[in-house]
Amino acid sequence: MKWNTASPYLSFLRRILLFSFVLGFIATGIWMVAPVKYITPALPFLFIFFLAVTLIGYYFILRTIDSKFIKFINAYLLVTVVKLFLFIGVIFLYLWYNRQDAGPFAITFFLLYLCYMIFEVINLVSDFKSSQK
Repeated sequence: MKWNTASPYLSFLRRILLFSFVLGFIATGIWMVAPVKYITPALPFLFIFFLAVTLIGYYFILRTIDSKFIKFINAYLLVTVVKLFLFIGVIFLYLWYNRQDAGPFAITFFLLYLCYMIFEVINLVSDFKSSQK
């Protein structure tokens, strides 16, 4: 994959940084309004974690976007399974050491997972359609 300014990966990087900034702005607004017991102290680290995992996964999937459809699907499924195991591991490790923060952490993790997953899929579909033209 070439690293020019028109690269799909760099375009995705700009979009996901903007998306993360908007989510962070919304989270800051919720943090100012909601009681402290409902906000996990791990929230800033979760943003960094999801941003990094999504960027790495997207890179590996994007490498196969110009090849056969079955190779693209295999890469997507492999990345998704690896991410799910990584997410389960992170959840269990965090909850093992921070049981008092279980509820807010689990809810925040799930909401961020949904947001980043939906964002990634929308961008993958868009990039796949444009690469097939």
